[in-house]
This record gives sequence, C-alpha cells and structure tokens, in this order.
Amino acid sequence: MKKSCKKRQKRGQMQMSFGMIFSIILIVVFLGFAFYAIKIFLNFQDNAKAGRLFDSLQSDIDRVWKSSFSSEQGEYFVPSYVSFVCFVDFSSDAEGKNAALYPELKKANYGSENIVVYPVKYPESSSKELNHLNLKETTLEENPFCIEKDNGKIALMLNKDFGEALVKITKP
Repeated sequence: MKKSCKKRQKRGQMQMSFGMIFSIILIVVFLGFAFYAIKIFLNFQDNAKAGRLFDSLQSDIDRVWKSSFSSEQGEYFVPSYVSFVCFVDFSSDAEGKNAALYPELKKANYGSENIVVYPVKYPESSSKELNHLNLKETTLEENPFCIEKDNGKIALMLNKDFGEALVKITKP
C-alpha cells in the first residue's frame, strides 16, 4: 500500500483551467493599456502647460507693451520635462554661454519662432512667436538667452523704458 501512495505523489501536477489563464492574460493587457493611457495624459498635460506658458507670457508682454514705462517680474510654470526656456534670434549666430543649445533649439524653428523650451521634446509645441518683443536687445549678449527652471517655474523681468517701442526680457 505504501508503494501506491508514493506513486501518486510523484505523478501529481498543477492544473490551471483555461478560464484562469485567460483571466491572467486579460489582467496583463488591461494593466498595459492603463499605463499607456496614463503616459498619454501626462504628455497632454505637458503640452497644455507649454501652451499656458506661451499664452501667459504673451499676455504679460502685451500689458507691458501698452504702457509707456514698465518693469515687471513674472513667474511662469513650465512643463515637467523642461530645463530651460530660451529666447532665440534664429537670424543671428549663436553666442554666449548657451551657444551649445542652439542646434537643438533650431529643431523647433519653423520660421518666425522666438521662444523655445529646452529640451525640444515635441518640436511642434515647443516653440512660438511672441509679439512686441525686442528680440535683438534680449539676445544681444547671449543668443540663445536661456532662463533655467527652478522648482517648476521660471522667473524673468519684462522691461520697457520711455520711448521704446518693444519689450525687453532680462533675468531678475
């Protein structure tokens, strides 16, 4: 009798039903889809932050431009992937401490852009043309003129003196 008990123990095997295997496969597929969807939504959020940065900055530039004299400091939230916000004169050569970024920033130039976020992750939404900006004065010493992100924001000064037609951007 002992012999037959030992035989049965050796032949024992783990059996999974088709339903159990199918359920595990479905769970893996749903988890993969959920992570993919979260990634897409986070990318959408970054694009929205970039758009909000450009719109807020343009609004503040317009307000300063309409005044006869103004000097304002502004803080703007930037997307999570951004390290620098750069003002670039693509019609001039690169110079200054951020000149090495110029070739990468040029990827987001489609003609008239003058602000680019670095790194250029989404070229079509990483740059924009800001109106009423004195780009020649802003990039006089550094082209590109870049402002580093600090705690998810950038800080900059918008300046316009008496008799000037355009707004100049400087670091605070």
